[in-house]
Amino acid sequence: MSVIKINAITVPEGSGDELGKRFAARHDSMDGTPGFLGYELLQPTDGRNTWLVITRWESEDDFENWRNSQQFQKSHGNTADDAEPRQKPVGMSAELWSYTVSVTG
Repeated sequence: MSVIKINAITVPEGSGDELGKRFAARHDSMDGTPGFLGYELLQPTDGRNTWLVITRWESEDDFENWRNSQQFQKSHGNTADDAEPRQKPVGMSAELWSYTVSVTG
């Protein structure tokens, strides 16, 4: 059964488009990651300023292995990689939610 991780990212008013651009620029960065099944970035349409990043994984271990990897550190600006200048974070806060699929239709 797959594991679902949802990162709820709250952004300042008017900053959501920048979040979308950053995700689009790194669209293929997860290719080849063991256990990674896909992701979606959901943009709010009801006036909220919380965007949802939904990722699907084969297992909890696959997610944790990625989360503890250099790939994760690099994609989240947590390394001193001179090849890519650090960008100021778009989000003001983030909350990670964990789910498994209960029923499919």
